[in-house]
Amino acid sequence: MASSAEQQNSDRSAQVADEAAGPKPASPPAPPSGPAQPRTAGDGLWGSGMPRWLPRAMVLALVMVGLFQLADWAFHQLIDLFVMLLVSFFLSLALEPAVDRMAARGLRRGVGTFLVFVAVAIAVGGFLTALGTLLVDQVGKIAGDLPHLLDNLIDWINRTFHQDLSLDELQKKLLKDSGAIENYAQQAADNVWGVSSTLIGGLFQAFTVGLFTFYFTADGPRVRRTVCSMLPPAKQAEVLRAWEIALAKTGGYLYSRALLAVASSLAHWVMFALLDIPYAAALAVWVGVMSQFVPTIGTYLAGALPVLVALTTAEPVDALWVLVFVVVYQQIENYLLHPRITAKTVDVHPAVAFGSVIAGAALLGAVGALIAIPAAATLQGFVGTYVRRYEVTDPRVDRGEQRRRRRALRREAARRLRRMVGGGPDDK
Repeated sequence: MASSAEQQNSDRSAQVADEAAGPKPASPPAPPSGPAQPRTAGDGLWGSGMPRWLPRAMVLALVMVGLFQLADWAFHQLIDLFVMLLVSFFLSLALEPAVDRMAARGLRRGVGTFLVFVAVAIAVGGFLTALGTLLVDQVGKIAGDLPHLLDNLIDWINRTFHQDLSLDELQKKLLKDSGAIENYAQQAADNVWGVSSTLIGGLFQAFTVGLFTFYFTADGPRVRRTVCSMLPPAKQAEVLRAWEIALAKTGGYLYSRALLAVASSLAHWVMFALLDIPYAAALAVWVGVMSQFVPTIGTYLAGALPVLVALTTAEPVDALWVLVFVVVYQQIENYLLHPRITAKTVDVHPAVAFGSVIAGAALLGAVGALIAIPAAATLQGFVGTYVRRYEVTDPRVDRGEQRRRRRALRREAARRLRRMVGGGPDDK
């Protein structure tokens, strides 16, 4: 019994000593039995083999690249359709106010849209008919007077440059080079099919634009509801407000330009009639339409044709008077008519209009140049609605404004003084 007690006491003492000495260092693991295994690239930090997410990432990257290529191909194939839809949308914005007025009076939107389309078609057809008649007659007149004009031109060249040219020599040179002319005519004949296909494609695009414009105009409220139904209620009001701004600006641009075109046509018709220029009405309509609806260069194209026609009259000096009147009327329109007519519809700074036309032409060509100003007016109205503006104190502007106010007060005081001296009624 005593020996067993002593054994227990010795075991407890050894246990207490081990606990006081701390934990023993871990012994190194025993080497694996068998032949040594070679290390692979998947060992170490990566574990054993390829990561599980890497194949999925590679497949996802390939799918994304394929979808991008497919979207790029589809966009380039459908870019013509997108352009036609854009043009149709802006045309519908321009025509929709007239249809809304008819619908407010109880007329169905489809019938109102059809009537508006008929009116626009009659106006465009009349313009093209008048212009075509003018061009055909002028070309025939120029062709009849061509020998006389060539004689005058040759005489002027001989006098100015001390040459000895004659009409017979020119005819011989033309006959000598008739082979080149025949080759050119043959090439033109070979390209008849290409020109015909281009014409047919243009007519098809015009028909497509007209069809989409009709649907957008007739179903304008339904299109807005459809678009807004896919948005949360918080965004619907913003989209409708932006849509109304675009509608007001585009319609205002069209109607203001139509009024300016009518005024320009009437003024030029009176001037051309006084000068006894042939086809005065057709030329006046040409000037009015081209100067208002062709951006940037429309004014120069509009004035060039009447000047050329005036040169073929019995009094070529009339061309100078036509040029002077076109320039003077343009200044009157820029500083008097245009600000008053467009003040409540679409007020776009000339620099902004010019820049927008350049940008639109660079992006979409002629179509972009035509819709650039309505788009700029819409963007300007949208920015003016949602961007907060603050007062700016500029001493130079303020001094000029103060001078104008003082002059206005002095004029008002002088007017009242004259009324008092003359015995007129006082302003109260």
